[in-house]
Amino acid sequence: MHKLSFLFLLFSTFSYSFSFAHNNRSFNSTDTFRHPAWSYQSNMYEVNLRQYTTAGTFKAFEKSLPRLKKMGVEILWFMPITPIGLEGRNGTEAEMGSYYAVKDYYEVNPDYGTMKDWIALVKHAHAMGFKVLADWVPNHTAPDNPWIKSHPDFYKKDSLGNPAIPFDWSDTRQLNYDNRELRDSMINAMKWWITKTDIDGFRCDVAWNVPDDFWKEAIAALHKIKNVFMLAEGEKPTLHEAGFDETYPWSVMNIAYGIYSGKTSLKQLDSVIDYNDHVYPKNSFRLYFTTNHDENSWNGTEFERFDEGYKAFAVWAFTMKNSLPLIYSGQEEPNKKRLKFFIKDTIEWKNYAMTSFYRTLTGLRKSNAALSADASFKKIKAGDENAVYAFVRQKSGHKILVVLNLSAKEQAIKISDASLAGNPLNVFMKTHEKINTASSFNIEPWGFIVYDYNAK
Repeated sequence: MHKLSFLFLLFSTFSYSFSFAHNNRSFNSTDTFRHPAWSYQSNMYEVNLRQYTTAGTFKAFEKSLPRLKKMGVEILWFMPITPIGLEGRNGTEAEMGSYYAVKDYYEVNPDYGTMKDWIALVKHAHAMGFKVLADWVPNHTAPDNPWIKSHPDFYKKDSLGNPAIPFDWSDTRQLNYDNRELRDSMINAMKWWITKTDIDGFRCDVAWNVPDDFWKEAIAALHKIKNVFMLAEGEKPTLHEAGFDETYPWSVMNIAYGIYSGKTSLKQLDSVIDYNDHVYPKNSFRLYFTTNHDENSWNGTEFERFDEGYKAFAVWAFTMKNSLPLIYSGQEEPNKKRLKFFIKDTIEWKNYAMTSFYRTLTGLRKSNAALSADASFKKIKAGDENAVYAFVRQKSGHKILVVLNLSAKEQAIKISDASLAGNPLNVFMKTHEKINTASSFNIEPWGFIVYDYNAK
């Protein structure tokens, strides 16, 4: 979406009780469901096509597939590729409009290429082993979407009887899900993209503002075609009951953002994570990240938000429980500028200096079941709990120990848990280190260690 309404996002998590009902069926945090088998140890890469290359086209991006494959990327989420409305743009010649102001649900943005180009890109990506998600915008359309005239009852109305503007997004109009025909039309459009272009699922924009019962119907219909993966931009626990595989952990991320500045604490982080454990169904995936298109453009780069801690928090995002983590376009460079949202602002690719760092994380997730999204998670005390965040992940005989210094001071580390004794591999240092209950060492400010107990 265009901008984040943080007051709503925070409220959306804490307004839910520890159990809830939907369609008269009780649902609580012990319930579980299955995701596509390929997703559990995967990762996601958000493609900002407009800003990715000078040309900003499907064909130009396609040349990056071998590099991304080598980096270990598995799921490609493309920001909206549908045409952008003209009405309501800011008015200058430079404005290219919001990606999320959809003019036509059955076409591609001509700035990016043709439908034939898109289908070829998806086919090529599949041949290389990638999965492909398309960003879908079900909450609103552009004011000049044909539905405005052909189906005016598809839209909510303002006090004057005109199609309503959602929030302050003047380049969009709010869809009305009380209308049965609108629901059918939206489902048919989503089905069309799967059958026509063979994508593997959707990232659904502003999913929290679309009725859960619509999602339940829509996702069930999509699953009859393909075992799709569905990511919701939303934090309501009921989105998982409706069929979404993954949701945004805004309540957790908003605490994480404040740790570097000292506005929030690790105790607060633990508290909100523990709360989520009770609210969300077992085995629900969460999209941990250090930046994305909204964060980068509107709230600051990962370097503004995390500063010297940007790597430590990236390790945290990739290794946390329930996480199927995200890398945003340019993080492997790394991109240190806020990308403009409405105009062309190409990423400056030079050294790809963070590629090895992310390749280590993606490779570890893929090779070690302990980082599967459904692997167990146990916090351990390894030092000052106001600064050191340490935890163990385990599954199927595999074990990972993560130690993070989320502070600006050097910290003393002591591993006292006898079950962690051994000679694990320090993944980033590429050396085996002896760990026992007598071991102690120091870790630098914003330092991180990942121990793999299964590596030879």
